[in-house]
Amino acid sequence: MASLRPGAAKILYGLLFAAALPAALVAWAFASRNAIRIATPHSIPCGIALAATGAAIMLTGMLSLRIYGGGLPMNAFPPPRFVGKGVYGLIPHPIYGGFVMMCGGVAILFGSASGLWLVTPSVALACAALVLGYEMPDLRQRFGAQASSPCWAGRAFARPSMLCRVRISITVLLPWLAAYGMIWLLGRPVSAVATYFPMERNFPVIEWTELIYASTYLAVLLTPFLVQTEDGLRRFAVRGLTAMALIFPLYLLLPIFVPPRSFQPATAIGNLLLWERTPYSGAGAFPSFHIVWALIAASVLGRGRVWQRIFWWTWAALVAVSCVTTGMHSVLDVLAGVAAFVLVVEMGRVWTAILRCAEWIADSWQERRFGPVRIINHGGYAAVATFVGLVLIDALLPAGCELVTASIFLCAIVGAALWAQWVEGSPILLRPLGFYGGMIGAILGVIPAAFLGISPWKALAAICVAAPWIQGIGRLRCLVQGCCHGRAVEIVEGIVYSHPRSRVCRLTQLKGVRVHATPVYSILWNVLTGLMELRLVTMHCSSTLIAGIYLLLSGSGRFVEEAYRGEPQTKIVCGLRFYQWTAILSVVSGAVVTTIGTGATAQGFQFRFSTVLLATGCGMIAWFVTGIDFPESSRRFARLT
Repeated sequence: MASLRPGAAKILYGLLFAAALPAALVAWAFASRNAIRIATPHSIPCGIALAATGAAIMLTGMLSLRIYGGGLPMNAFPPPRFVGKGVYGLIPHPIYGGFVMMCGGVAILFGSASGLWLVTPSVALACAALVLGYEMPDLRQRFGAQASSPCWAGRAFARPSMLCRVRISITVLLPWLAAYGMIWLLGRPVSAVATYFPMERNFPVIEWTELIYASTYLAVLLTPFLVQTEDGLRRFAVRGLTAMALIFPLYLLLPIFVPPRSFQPATAIGNLLLWERTPYSGAGAFPSFHIVWALIAASVLGRGRVWQRIFWWTWAALVAVSCVTTGMHSVLDVLAGVAAFVLVVEMGRVWTAILRCAEWIADSWQERRFGPVRIINHGGYAAVATFVGLVLIDALLPAGCELVTASIFLCAIVGAALWAQWVEGSPILLRPLGFYGGMIGAILGVIPAAFLGISPWKALAAICVAAPWIQGIGRLRCLVQGCCHGRAVEIVEGIVYSHPRSRVCRLTQLKGVRVHATPVYSILWNVLTGLMELRLVTMHCSSTLIAGIYLLLSGSGRFVEEAYRGEPQTKIVCGLRFYQWTAILSVVSGAVVTTIGTGATAQGFQFRFSTVLLATGCGMIAWFVTGIDFPESSRRFARLT
């Protein structure tokens, strides 16, 4: 757009997001209508109300940017002034939040399963990626500390304003309600199991304890308004958001459904307890978010005088007991909720421990020389990644498909090498590998499947199931080698590279500087993506849906990760790093793939002895390619450093 006149560029930008994008989302929902088969609410009044509310929030956000920021809602042409007034004083990202609400409302209005369960979550994920991977760094660069909300200041003795209390309530509780409602509507997962111990089936339901159980709803809603300090309000927000990030993926990944224990009500309170139960009750029960919220509330409200600590922690303990006595949760749900709360509270220490472990790995470079040959230890991570990935790929393919698996591996290696040479422009003596080149090569490697009578989509789905594990484990090699490293940290904790062999220390000015742990970010996101892919396989989803979901998740994560990388050789194209554009292409490709709907479902895993032998051999080749070189040679691709 740089070559266009400013006015024309703004018009095209506006048309892209105001017309082309909504039309594309509608087309996506229609084209993928057979990909998702989940019961979906269909309500014209609810759909219109939700879509209209979302539209109103969007328009209010746009007006706020115009009035207070002096600009338009365009990332390419941002307002010159930071906006923290108007609706932005209550909602952090009203335009994105309103747009997601609109998508959900339209899906409910038309009863579109793909619109509600595929398009809307993908839009929410894309908005989050855009905020984390572009807007937040850009705002901090242009406005500094002004870009941080005062609600997150966390001063120990300062009393929070009513505006901050309302803002935190909206930021934390409304997203929880929306996400939990979606989980709740999913109902019983495929092959679901309950968490009751055998003796729990005979536990009586004590009706009056419903009063204690139901008190959690009121207490949590009032917590932001009862907290006395900004520090307490910040703790409530951080712990609530952390709990959501930890627990909601578990609800999606674990096939657990815990239906409440049946009983016959004998009192009005019993009727209230019975009314609270629905056919969906039991979804999102393990770990119990009821327990987590009660403990979070007690942890911030019980920080004052002795009587406050006694009162609120006693109340939280009674809530835990009531979860069992009302029959709404199992004992295991409660224990898991307590464990989740402890993990949330200690998440800072856990994250620090992860970073210190990453630093240890980053400084673990070891090499052995045998004449002209050098063996580097980080090649072992590539070998393990290859072994795990090929075991998954071959186990998802029918017996006798070893040729296809080997073809995928060899083409991926060649593609990764060519990508590094042609796209990244590496010197001819060096032997780096490019992830996207490896993916393109792996896709081409499924060609032999067509000659063996195997659906290429099944082979592609197998690649997508294995890819996050290959990349996640392979990122450990990145830590040792120093590639894919982050830029200097600003306000978050990072890691320090100090080994002289690391690329960070040899080729940049970041030796001894605390930088973003981007390989760790990638590992964590790939683990989550890999678990989601495995879950889709166990649910017998179509191969195209499995492949499409991987491309959507992988692209979203890579877009954010790339924003915090520090490699100087990565080009900036139209305001975004080159690999952010490839990440966007991955997301768009994933959306297209979900519309294909071949009907071919991914088969279950079939592990064979030949699978282990093939994966072991390919793993050794991977170690040679990534961890063995000839440092004194002048031949092409002879050196790794």
